[in-house]
Amino acid sequence: MSAEIVNPRSDRSDSGQDGDAHGELFDPAFALHRGGKMEIRATVPVRDRDDLSLAYTPGVAKVCSAIAEQPELVHDYTWKSQVVAVVTDGSAVLGLGDIGPEASLPVMEGKAILFKQFGGVDAVPIALDCRGVDELVDTVARLAPSFGGINLEDISAPRCFEIERRLQERVDIPVFHDDQHGTAVVTLAALRNAARLTGRELGDLRTVISGAGAAGVAIARILVEAGIGDVAVCDRKGIVSRDREDLTDVKRELAGFTNRSGLSGSLETALDGADVFIGVSGGTVPESAVATMADNALIFAMANPTPEIHPDVAHKYAAVVATGRSDYPNQINNVLAFPGIFAGAFQVRATRITEGMKLAAAEALAAVVADELSAECVIPSPFDPRVAPAVTAAVALAARKDGVARR
Repeated sequence: MSAEIVNPRSDRSDSGQDGDAHGELFDPAFALHRGGKMEIRATVPVRDRDDLSLAYTPGVAKVCSAIAEQPELVHDYTWKSQVVAVVTDGSAVLGLGDIGPEASLPVMEGKAILFKQFGGVDAVPIALDCRGVDELVDTVARLAPSFGGINLEDISAPRCFEIERRLQERVDIPVFHDDQHGTAVVTLAALRNAARLTGRELGDLRTVISGAGAAGVAIARILVEAGIGDVAVCDRKGIVSRDREDLTDVKRELAGFTNRSGLSGSLETALDGADVFIGVSGGTVPESAVATMADNALIFAMANPTPEIHPDVAHKYAAVVATGRSDYPNQINNVLAFPGIFAGAFQVRATRITEGMKLAAAEALAAVVADELSAECVIPSPFDPRVAPAVTAAVALAARKDGVARR
C-alpha cells in the first residue's frame, strides 16, 4: 500500500457548517485540509477470485510462513522497507507549542506528504496520547515492526534527546528527530556555501547560536563535527559555559564541546566580533548587537514567522542572510534533507542514521548549487529536482562506509 497525496476538495460531502464556523469560506487553508491530506491506496489489483486468493488468503500464508522462517524477508515482501512512521506527542509544534496530539495531526499529515512528494518515501502520521519518556519509547518500539524508519517530530526538549537515544537503542531501524537533525543538516549546507561565497572556510568562522533547544544543540554538534572554528550557544540566561551552575545535563554536555574561547555573559557579548549568527530561539536581537559582528557576517535568523533579526536589519550588516521563511531567499527548510536522508537509508536498509550520513547529506545538498552561488542562493529550492537524488545517493554511500548498511 502507498500513501498518496490527494485533493481534499474533491467529492467530499459536508454541510459547510463547520467550515463556516472556522472561516473556511474565506480561508483556503481550511478548504485544503477538509477531510485530511492523505489516503491509502492498494498497489496491487483485487479484480477477481484469483487476485483475492493471491493478495489475501490462501496466498498470503506462503509469504507469512517464509518471513517467519527468514525474518529479513519482511523487507522484500511487505511495505516495511519503504515506509516511515512520523511520530509526535504534540508537545512542541513549530510556532504553536504544546497543542496536544490531535491538534498536531495536520502537521504530521503535512510531513507525510512531503516525504512522498520530495523523496518518494511513504509515511504514516502517528499522534500519540502519552508524554512520559518511558511510555513514549515503549509505545514507538512496539509499533516499529511495521515500519522501516521512525521520524520523531515536534517533541519537546529535553525529553526529545533521551527519547531518540533510547529508542534507537531498542530498534534496528533508523530513528531521526527531524527538528534536531534535519535543521542541522540544512543549516550546515547553507553555511558551507555562504563561507565559500565570502572566501572563507568553516574553520575560519566564529559562530553564535541563539537557542539551546533541540535544533540549537544539533546544529552545534554538526558544526563541531564539520570543523567550525568555534561556536558559542546561548539560552535565555546567556552563553552556555562551563562556569554556569544552572545547566541541565544536555546543556552541560553542550558546554563540554562548544565555546572553546571560554566566553561568558550575554548573547550580545557573544555577538561582538562573531562571523555567524544562527537563530533558532524565537527571541529578538537588538540591532546594536548585530552591528558589533565582524565584516561580511553571515546571519541565519530562522525563527518562523518572526526572525530573531529582521532581514531588512540583517542586510545592513551581513553578506548573506537566511531565514526559515519561504518569502525570503535562502530558506532553511528541513524538506531539503529528511526525504533524501530516509530514501538513502532505505536504499541500503540502514540500521541507523549516523553522523557521517548527516554530514554527507549536508555536503551533497551544498553541492547542488555550488556552481550557482550568490548572496541570494546558498541553498537550493525545495522544488529543485536535483536535491533528493543527490542527498539519497550521498547518504546511501555514507551508510555503507559507516558499516550500518544491510545491503
